[in-house]
Amino acid sequence: MKWCVGLALALGMAWTGAVHAGEKVVIKGSNTFGEFLGPQLIAEFRRENPGVEFEVETKGTASGIAALIAGECDLGAASRTISQDEWRLARSRGLRLNSFTIGYYGVAVIVNVANPVRSLTDKQIRDLFTGATTHWETGGTVQLYIRDKSSGTHLGFQELAMAVKPYAASARAFDNDADIAKAVATNPNGIGYVGMHLLKELGVHPVSVNGVPPTTLAVNEGFYPYARLILLYVNQAKVTPPTRQFLRFVQSRRGQAVLERHGYVPAAGRRLGTE
Repeated sequence: MKWCVGLALALGMAWTGAVHAGEKVVIKGSNTFGEFLGPQLIAEFRRENPGVEFEVETKGTASGIAALIAGECDLGAASRTISQDEWRLARSRGLRLNSFTIGYYGVAVIVNVANPVRSLTDKQIRDLFTGATTHWETGGTVQLYIRDKSSGTHLGFQELAMAVKPYAASARAFDNDADIAKAVATNPNGIGYVGMHLLKELGVHPVSVNGVPPTTLAVNEGFYPYARLILLYVNQAKVTPPTRQFLRFVQSRRGQAVLERHGYVPAAGRRLGTE
């Protein structure tokens, strides 16, 4: 897989025409994209393109790639690069798939600023959030603060940090990251997780994971473990005008600002992967 710069190269030639009312973009695939980030990007895009309709289905990356290969969607949303089996299937059907790196979904673990803990192993974090460990070494009882079940972050952290094991029954759930940060800031024994944009909140301190701090650089270089690549795949031969325009938007400054605003990590200039 090689990386190229510039959408014109990616899509064969630049497109400058207008998008007409009633045109639709169908996106299928990753929950990481579709449950929260996708709707936010779509809402911002439609502010200047109200005539474009979107249909979004979130049944996982594999389903999105399968739908793209089958010609059932315009964009396959993925939280991983596609597998060799998926590449082979696409090639066997004469398809050339291109991938657009949107950014990264990253979660930072935070503790109260008075807590001396500054680094934990992934196993220690898993034990804390599953309830296998209930006390700090200082003697205090651990209080967990997590996102509510309706949040994509609730499941995302469970997958990235907990091997999909259930949260401890004692965990308190909140419907936004800011309230988690506030709760941790008021409880010396508190621990929670938030989007990286909230790491400068007063009263909290980020925890390094296996010695790696939750920074944009660590995420972009692939060192930080609680992060997931977010991509959109297209069939190069069937890129519609509204699809092309949406892809341009998500990689533009305005699109990347939407990621930052909601705690995701921008793509740091990486544009396109092709087979």
